[in-house]
Amino acid sequence: MKKIILIAVMLIGSYTSFAQTSVFDKFEDMDDVTTVVVNKEAFNMLSSFKGNDPESQEYVKMVQNLKSLKVFTTESAEIAIQMKNVVSSYLKKAKLTELMRVKDKDAHVKIYVQKGKDENHVSELLMFVSDLQNKANQQAVILSLTGDIDLNKISKLTSTYIPKNDKQHKE
Repeated sequence: MKKIILIAVMLIGSYTSFAQTSVFDKFEDMDDVTTVVVNKEAFNMLSSFKGNDPESQEYVKMVQNLKSLKVFTTESAEIAIQMKNVVSSYLKKAKLTELMRVKDKDAHVKIYVQKGKDENHVSELLMFVSDLQNKANQQAVILSLTGDIDLNKISKLTSTYIPKNDKQHKE
């Protein structure tokens, strides 16, 4: 019986450790990759700075539900190709839906989301920016944001910065 409990504890412990890492974390230790990682603890600390106005409180509520933000960027052609391959492999396994893509002469931007608890929530946002066509200057960026992201809150917050019409914009 002790062996079964020990095995169960080890399995649960290894699953918990694995759940905290991401397939993109391997890029963190590479020399030619710039990395930014913001963990849940940092978001919790940011949420303790409560402002008096309602807009600040909305930001605080949104930040409290975030788990991690990871950004990996490179100008190395070899690593850019590795990033593209890892993202492609991840998309085949994960249940992400393409939200949008933008292509111009400088870059390709693809944004994917994983649905959350309902249609107004997203549990993951993945953005991949690449410039694999330009042999002289290949670059890539992976941005992963996880947590309980309320699309209504984001919409409400961003609408305060978008002018309603040209008349307001000119004022």
